[in-house]
Amino acid sequence: MKKLFTYLMVIPLAFLTNCSDDDDNTIVIGPTGETKTYQLGSVADPSISGTATFIENSDASTTIELQLTGTPDGGMHPAHIHFGDAIDAGEIALTLGTVDGTTGSSSITKSTLDDGTSISYDELINFDGYINVHLSSDDLGTLVAQGLIGENELINSMSYPLNTVDIDGISGMVTFSERVNGEILSVIDLDGTTEGGLHPAHIHSGSAENPDMSPNIIVDLSPVVGETGLSYTNITMLNDNTPLSYSDILTIDGYVNVHLSADDLATLAAQGNVGANAN
Repeated sequence: MKKLFTYLMVIPLAFLTNCSDDDDNTIVIGPTGETKTYQLGSVADPSISGTATFIENSDASTTIELQLTGTPDGGMHPAHIHFGDAIDAGEIALTLGTVDGTTGSSSITKSTLDDGTSISYDELINFDGYINVHLSSDDLGTLVAQGLIGENELINSMSYPLNTVDIDGISGMVTFSERVNGEILSVIDLDGTTEGGLHPAHIHSGSAENPDMSPNIIVDLSPVVGETGLSYTNITMLNDNTPLSYSDILTIDGYVNVHLSADDLATLAAQGNVGANAN
């Protein structure tokens, strides 16, 4: 952890007992020097991003400071820590400060979750959660920034191209990222898909040039949403329940197919080799 060099808030003991001027009788409350910073990525507006910094305090509380760039002057953006890995919308675990659009910053100090459960700094930086920064209190559905924290933080990643096959203009990337907890986040990001489309996606065994005989789907991925071109899947195992680690995905004998639709799997929107088969 990096050291945080800042002032300590000193509360004279005299304020708690009597009006003594004895400077030796003090209670020191402030940062311990332990901090952890997470990235907050763009969501609705690609120009907005930033960081969330967790600061351990000596009274067992944690200060969470958010700093965004690109927020418009006058905006007020509520922020929360949610339960889960951000793929499925989780309930709010901890209400954070409201980011002031003019400064892009907020700061709040907490020692409990919203339900009153005590939470320490160490527990927060190992939490199963993520941060959402919302457009406004009246529009929580629009996100201006989001970041994975704790055990969901991404620490390594590898991307592979997904090439045009049967539909002109559709191509992109698939990225596999390792979480702190050892699970894998798969993100497919395609250009050229259209609103209303829903494109099934899978990891198949073999290579795109030499596929294994059917059935050869080894991992089901979430369908690519045509409006956004995105698919998010949390992977822990193959379809046959064999555990799958990040190191396994880098050497897997496989390729990714993105299909036109559930009713037309034979038409491929995009395809690319992954793992051992990648060029």
